[in-house]
Amino acid sequence: MRLKVFLGIVLLSVSAMVKAQPSESVLNYISVYKDLAISEEIRTGVPAAIKLAQGIHETEAGNSVLVRKSNNHFGIKCKTGWEGEKVYHDDDARGECFRSYPAPDDSYRDHSDFLRRSTRYAFLFELDPTDYKEWAFGLKKAGYATNIKYSHILIKLIETYNLQQYTLIALGKLKPAEEVLVSNENTSSTVTGAMQPNASVKATEPVVKVRPQFPPGEFTINRTRVIFVEAGSSLLALADKYEIPLARLLDFNDLPDNAVLESDQLIFLQRKRKVAENALHIVTPGETVYDICQLEGIRMESLLNLNHLSQGMEPAAGEKLYLRDQAPSRPALMTKVISSNKEPLSKN
Repeated sequence: MRLKVFLGIVLLSVSAMVKAQPSESVLNYISVYKDLAISEEIRTGVPAAIKLAQGIHETEAGNSVLVRKSNNHFGIKCKTGWEGEKVYHDDDARGECFRSYPAPDDSYRDHSDFLRRSTRYAFLFELDPTDYKEWAFGLKKAGYATNIKYSHILIKLIETYNLQQYTLIALGKLKPAEEVLVSNENTSSTVTGAMQPNASVKATEPVVKVRPQFPPGEFTINRTRVIFVEAGSSLLALADKYEIPLARLLDFNDLPDNAVLESDQLIFLQRKRKVAENALHIVTPGETVYDICQLEGIRMESLLNLNHLSQGMEPAAGEKLYLRDQAPSRPALMTKVISSNKEPLSKN
């Protein structure tokens, strides 16, 4: 009996906290940051619904003192090893150190990387990205927040503002044109298109690919030096600039001798590693095995071997690829292989 009363009080409190958020501010926050949340899910697998719910709650829908002075949308504290800008803010204790970012994009990206790189949160990426309840409870279980109502708050926000649709868009299971807008009055739904998640995404259907944002100049992915270059860039000029033999540069990037960069892409300046920092990768619509190898900084032959794949096989959108351990089985494949000008080198 006492437990039922306690749970009832918790749920009422959560409901009150969510309703206390100014609906107009929440809708404006979603409008501004939904595309960034979708992009980050595509890049790292953190569900867009969870990211938006955390952002709304942690920033009071963009109105908190912390976010206004630091662009910190997820309440991430400095922690050991943080070398960026800092601000000090009263939270669980007075004057705690929080990370500060030049722009909201940096906060969104750092939040994804923070979750992916921490062993505390690794189990979350074994979950179905559409299971927002398990993600919400998992975040609380891993110690993301001290508030005992944290999971319920996130779930209530996702359900009240229909944030799950953005997770489905990122997975290619819902087209952006079918997005459901939530009105300001009593949070009733105004539908701009039927929200009918697609059972499967055919390779012949057009897909909207959100281009990840990368820093200028040289940076690292999976502890490997890399740059992001524009279509038409000369591979020979890049090899000369970074003092790498052209043959080795091509080998590092699984490219044939006659490769031409017909689209913007990542180019590694060192040999990629046999395993990635991330344990899993969720395949997005239009994404090829080659794209995933570049995005995760993993060798082509390793990715194929770990997932029981052969050259030319392309996993279907929404499938999990294993990046560190052997997959239990081969992922479902696309019905039609995506054509690509980037044909990987065969390895002997």
